[in-house]
Amino acid sequence: MLTLSNLKVQKGAKQKKQRLGRGDASGRGNYSGHGMKGQRARAGVSGLKRLGMKKNIAQLPKHRGFNRQSTIFNIVNISVLEKYFKSGEEVNVNNLLKLGFINDIKNPLKILAKGALTKKLTVKAHHFSKTAKAAIIKAGGSVVETPRKKRNNPARKVPIIKK
Repeated sequence: MLTLSNLKVQKGAKQKKQRLGRGDASGRGNYSGHGMKGQRARAGVSGLKRLGMKKNIAQLPKHRGFNRQSTIFNIVNISVLEKYFKSGEEVNVNNLLKLGFINDIKNPLKILAKGALTKKLTVKAHHFSKTAKAAIIKAGGSVVETPRKKRNNPARKVPIIKK
């Protein structure tokens, strides 16, 4: 049984601390990794993290607070409609949400043409690929493009200044 009293450190988990400045044969002799001269080569340098801060900031990724301009679509393929819907049924956002094929109603629904469709379905979506539209109509179904509601963003409104 494994208890605290008989735990052992795995082989290779513990390493000896590298000793600096112990001669050239040690591999860390001569300048001991501090380079030649200057403030950082001297003993007792404080604030090593602050040195080169501007460089560190420049290397940070610039995507904090980034507003995505492109639309994220809920994508559903024709093969899904073929498999999970009966002939004559209506396919819309709510039905797809109940079945778990989309996660968020906020994003527009786009139907793509991967797979084959043989059932007659009424498909209501925001967008269709040309091939998907043709496949639905060819199977005897109908395509209804629903316009997407644009959300009002009060932060984007420009205030009217009266003179």
